[in-house]
Amino acid sequence: MYYLRNLGFYYYLCNMKYVFETRMAVRDYECDIEGIVNNANYLHYAEHTRHLFLRSLGVSFAKFHEQGIDAVVHSMKLQYKVPLRCDDEFVSRLNLKKDGFRYWFYQDIYRASDEKLCFRATVELVCLVNGQLAPSPEYDEAFKDYI
Repeated sequence: MYYLRNLGFYYYLCNMKYVFETRMAVRDYECDIEGIVNNANYLHYAEHTRHLFLRSLGVSFAKFHEQGIDAVVHSMKLQYKVPLRCDDEFVSRLNLKKDGFRYWFYQDIYRASDEKLCFRATVELVCLVNGQLAPSPEYDEAFKDYI
């Protein structure tokens, strides 16, 4: 059963249709001594992509927080494929689905010059409502066209 579930997940990733993308460029201070993007910076790129996606939907983290609603990262699975280098432009893409209380963001980063997959992340978010794990009708409403 575990194998079949993972096989289905793999099929989903290979046939993924993205719902949002943004273009960015590597800045020199994001690179390590080897001249490649430090692995931690990919997390910043992925988070920034999620924030831009939410902003495109009219979602304000600050306003939701004021209402006691916080979307927080529960877990991540990261895969580093091909390194980005200084001044590389890249496209960060995402898709999402919902499973119970969880929102799953599937995020891929491609080097713009040749569309090589550089980074893949599966990010699990949950909502805390007034500090307690709970469903969020507000996030469901924001994501209704995608989940």
